[in-house]
Amino acid sequence: MPAIKNFGLRIVFSAFLLPVFFSCDKKKPEQSLTDKNSSEITFISVSNIGGKLGHYRIIKVTRDSITAEKGITARKTHEKWNSAISAQTWKLLISSVHVKDLDKIKSSPSMQSIDGLDETFQIRTPKKSHLYVNSYVDTIHYPQFQHLKDQINQLLPQEYQ
Repeated sequence: MPAIKNFGLRIVFSAFLLPVFFSCDKKKPEQSLTDKNSSEITFISVSNIGGKLGHYRIIKVTRDSITAEKGITARKTHEKWNSAISAQTWKLLISSVHVKDLDKIKSSPSMQSIDGLDETFQIRTPKKSHLYVNSYVDTIHYPQFQHLKDQINQLLPQEYQ
C-alpha cells in the first residue's frame, strides 16, 4: 500500500523531491597525478624497421616494464622478450629526454622505400604523443635520443641489442 494515498500529494511531493536531488553538489573528481604532471613521459618506443628482408626491432618501455621484439618478415622469424623495471630505472631513462624540446625535434624522410632502415622514436606524455622518424639528422637534439638508446640497450639482453 503506497505511503501517500492522494494522487495530488504524490505529484507535489515528487515535484519537490526531484529538484532536491539535482541540486546536490557533485564531488569534483580529484586530479590525477598524470594531469598534474602533464609533461611527464609515460611511454617510450624505439624501433628499427626496414631492409630487403624486412628486419625489425621494436622496444617499448613503460613505467614498470620493457618489451623487445625482433625478427625478419621474409624468414617469418619473431622473438619477444620482456622484463619488469624499477621506478629508479624509469626515472633514469626519462631524465635524458628534455620534454620541452620534443616539439622542436625534426624528422627526416623514410629510407624504407630504398631498402633502408628507419629508426623511429615515439614518446608519449599525457597530453601528446611525439613521433620521430630518422631524427638523427637533427644534430642539435638527437644526442638526447642517442643517450636514451644507449640506456635502453643496457637493459636488454645481448641478442636484442
